Amino acid sequence: MNLGDLGAEVIKVERPGAGDDTRAWGPPFAGTESVYFLSVNRNKKSIAINMKDSKGAKLIRELAAVSDVFVENYVPGKLAEMGLGYEDVKKIAPHVVYCSITGYGQTGPMVQRGGYDSIAAAVSGLMHITGHEGGEPVRPGVAMTDLATGLYTYGAIMAGLLQRYKTGKGLHIDCNLLSSQVACLTHVAANYLNFKIEAKRWGTAHGSIVPYQAFKTKDGYIVVGAGNDQQFVTVCKILNLPEVSKDSRYKTNTLRVQNRKELIDILSMRFSEKATIEWLQLFEGSGVPYGPINNMQQVFSDPQVLHNELVMEMNHPTAGRIAVPGPGVRYSEFAVSHPKPPPLVGQHTVEILKGMLGYEDDAIEELLRTGAVAQHEVR
Repeated sequence: MNLGDLGAEVIKVERPGAGDDTRAWGPPFAGTESVYFLSVNRNKKSIAINMKDSKGAKLIRELAAVSDVFVENYVPGKLAEMGLGYEDVKKIAPHVVYCSITGYGQTGPMVQRGGYDSIAAAVSGLMHITGHEGGEPVRPGVAMTDLATGLYTYGAIMAGLLQRYKTGKGLHIDCNLLSSQVACLTHVAANYLNFKIEAKRWGTAHGSIVPYQAFKTKDGYIVVGAGNDQQFVTVCKILNLPEVSKDSRYKTNTLRVQNRKELIDILSMRFSEKATIEWLQLFEGSGVPYGPINNMQQVFSDPQVLHNELVMEMNHPTAGRIAVPGPGVRYSEFAVSHPKPPPLVGQHTVEILKGMLGYEDDAIEELLRTGAVAQHEVR
């Protein structure tokens, strides 16, 4: 999807009929399409191919031969059984950047397991460190492990294309949910690896920085982060707690972490005395990072979100006008591509067979008749 934002022609290979599993992940549905599917499938064309049919597998090999990148997310070994593994594709398309996305990698004791975001988040330790202090493990509100893996994949594909530019040769990229999420454990992992400090859940707080968390106000919440001693002094000034900033127990971040409970109790009491909007006004221009906890209505009416033009709108052939969050990056020398709506299953089958592979009408009709491919007719 991100590559499509940069102008890449992206072809999504789906099974005829149901297509991608996420098409059924609802409600809500816009027409017959799940909003979940619509949110992550812009800028793609869909070709519906029965990969279990030898003619279907042949079509995929032919597509690989005229493509720059081949992305697959099957359990290791499954595509090789169909003659579509990396070594198979490499023989006919040595230039191709072949990227495999799995749950656990290409080798090792767990590679035959299927992978979903929540399971990888659990196995990787992300759920262990997410949730209220002393509470139950919590799944993040969006599929952060999937998203992190997608972003790692995006960068890896770009690196693969640069490598091919230098050498003229393609390569195989192994991306997986487990590795991506473990890599994202950053300082929590380093605490354990270097000092055997077992991680815990901190709610909105931070294990190594105080104060750095949400505080309950008279009518909601505000999040405040004091990343250095001067910012802490400023927080105390805004809260009219000068004696706290002078207290020897809170002079440095290390001391504040050691005396977390007492300090947070003092700050929490003061934050509870005013409404969120009052605190936002007091923190404005202070140099201390702060912000409210917004719901979706507040997010998409926020002036900075509006200014950053983070919403993409497009006309879908059956769902009508849809809106989704767009890419979070802007470039000085070019604009991202105008978004194309997510496809219907097999919406572009004939177009791709003709335009990319040069198939004649009679050959396409035979493929359609035998069920090797399917075409969705947009009415």
